Amino acid sequence: MGPKTKKLIDKLKLILLETPPYDLQDKIVTQYQGSILELQELLHCKFNTATEILLRQASTLADLDSGNMEKVIQDENITLYVWANLKKNPRYRSVRFSETQIGFEIPRILATSDIALRLLHTHYDHVTPLRPVPTSLQEHTSTITNLVRDEEKNLEAAISKEMQEECKQEENESNSVHEEEIKVEDQGETEVKMSSVQEEPEVTKCELEMKLISETVLAAQLLLLENAHEKPSDLDDNEVDLCQFTTLGGVYHLDILELPPQCKPMKGWMVVEILKEGLQKYIYPPETTEDFETEYSFPPIEVTLEVHENVIFFEDPMVARWDAEGKHWKTDGISNVSYKSEERLITFNLETFGPVTLIQDSHINMPYQSWELRPLDVNKVLLSVTTIFAEIQIQIKENLCMLASIKVNNKKHSSILEGRWMTPVSFITALKEAGLNIFPTRHSHFYVIINYKVPLTEMKAYRQMALLSSAFAFGWSRWNMLCDSKKVVFKVREHLRKEEPIEDPNWALLMFSGDRAQRLKIDEYSDTFSEALKEETEFHSTLYHMVKDFASEEAMEKIRSSNDQFIDSVGHMLLLTRVLSYS
Repeated sequence: MGPKTKKLIDKLKLILLETPPYDLQDKIVTQYQGSILELQELLHCKFNTATEILLRQASTLADLDSGNMEKVIQDENITLYVWANLKKNPRYRSVRFSETQIGFEIPRILATSDIALRLLHTHYDHVTPLRPVPTSLQEHTSTITNLVRDEEKNLEAAISKEMQEECKQEENESNSVHEEEIKVEDQGETEVKMSSVQEEPEVTKCELEMKLISETVLAAQLLLLENAHEKPSDLDDNEVDLCQFTTLGGVYHLDILELPPQCKPMKGWMVVEILKEGLQKYIYPPETTEDFETEYSFPPIEVTLEVHENVIFFEDPMVARWDAEGKHWKTDGISNVSYKSEERLITFNLETFGPVTLIQDSHINMPYQSWELRPLDVNKVLLSVTTIFAEIQIQIKENLCMLASIKVNNKKHSSILEGRWMTPVSFITALKEAGLNIFPTRHSHFYVIINYKVPLTEMKAYRQMALLSSAFAFGWSRWNMLCDSKKVVFKVREHLRKEEPIEDPNWALLMFSGDRAQRLKIDEYSDTFSEALKEETEFHSTLYHMVKDFASEEAMEKIRSSNDQFIDSVGHMLLLTRVLSYS
C-alpha cells in the first residue's frame, strides 16, 4: 500500500510540474493538490496503524538483555525506528538503535514512564506545504492566447466573406453560359477555384495555430527569466524562508507515544485490549508543570540522526522543526547542534518532539564560477557548471537528461543519479532533492549577487545557443560582467570531435543583444573590454547567421540535422540554469 501510494503522489506532482501553467485550469490544480494532500494523510495514517500493531506486541518482541523492545524497519522510502520502554529502568536513559549512534538521551521522567519512542524517517518531504502555481504566468499567457485567438476569428470571418463573394461570382459566370460543354468546363474551373479558396483558409488557420503556440511558449519562457519585484516579507520570528532555504534528506518524525495495552497469552489465545482512540501521543513537556521545576524535570532531549546517504551538504546542515499551528518550519527550540560529516551524524537538543528536517541554503552553489556547453554527438551535448564547491556535468540527448559526473572540492563524488536518464522536469527535481541546486527561481536575486541581463536578450541567446549546440561549443566569458544588461558576451567555437576538448581551444568571442550578433575584436585575455567589431566580420541579426561566416559545411549539416526535442531540452536546461546571469 505504502509504495503504491507514494508513487501515485509523485505522479500527480510530476503532472503539475510538467504541464505548462497556461494549460492548467485552476479547478484541475485544486483537484490534484487536494488528492495529493489526502494521499499524504492516508500514507501517514498507515504508518501510525503499523506502529500501533507493532507496539501491541512489544512484550513478545522484547530484547533479552535490556528487557525493552527495539525494532528497525527499512525500505527504499522510509526507515522506522521504534523503542518501547517495558522495564522502566531509571538508569537506562541512552537509547541507541541496532548498534548505531542513532537514538536519544532521555530524561529520568521518560525512563520511568510507559512510553515508546518512534523515529520515522521518510526519505521524502510530505510536510512542507505544496507551492501554488504562479498566477502571473497564467494571466500573461492567457492574454496572449486570447489576442491570437481573436486574430484567428477575425481572419476566419474575412475568409468566409471572401468565399461567399467568390461563390456568388462563379454562379453569375456559370449562368451566363448556355452551351453544355462550356457549362462543364466552367463547373470544372469553379471546383478548382473553390478548392483553392478552401485550401487558403486551412493554411492560414494552421499558421495562426503555430503562431499561437509560438507566442504562448515565448511568453512562458520569458517569464521563467523575470525576477520577482518583492522579497517574501510576511515571515514569523524564526520561520524558515523557503525561498532561501531547501529541506534536504526527507523528514524525521519524532514522537513520544503512550505504550498501548500489551498482548497476553490466555488458554492458547493471544488477547489484547484495543483502545478506541488508537495510538496516543505522550505530551512532553506536560502542558501544566506546576508541581515540577521545568528546567530540571523536563529538559530538552538529545537526538542523534543520520543524514541520508544520497544527499550532499556543502556546509554543516541546519535543523528546523515543524510548527503545526503556523504550518511552517522554524529554527527555535533547537540547541547544541553538532555535525560529524564523516559519519554523517547530526546531534542536537530538542525542546518538544515533532517533525524535524535538515535545511541548506538553496543558493550555496550560486553564482557559478564558469560554465561550458559542448557537443558530444548529433543531438547530444554536455553542460558543465562549475561552482565554488562543485563541478556538475549534465548530459542532454533528445528529450532526456543525465548526471554525467560530479566533483565536490575537486574530488570525484559518486551519486545514485549518475547514469540515469530522466525527463528534464524529473531530472531537475532529483538534482534539487540531492542538494545539487543550480536552478535559480524568480526570488533568487534577493539572496545572491547576479549579473542581471534583460530577460528577452537572455532568452533569445539560450534559444539560439540550443539551436547551434550540436556543432558548436559555448562557454563563460569574463567580459559578460562588463557589458551592459542589454547584451551578453560568451565564447564560441566549432566542435566536431567526440574526444575530450584540447586544453586551450581557439575560442571566438561573440556579443549578442537579442536582435544583433557580432564577433568581438578582443579575446578572453585582452587587457580591457571593447565592443569593437573584429576585422573582416559583419553584424548579423542572429547567432545562426553569425556562425555561418566561419563554420564548416559539416558543422552546418549537423545543425540542420538536430532533433526538435533535443533543441527544446537544451534550451530548457539553459533557461533554468540561467548561466548568463548567474555566472
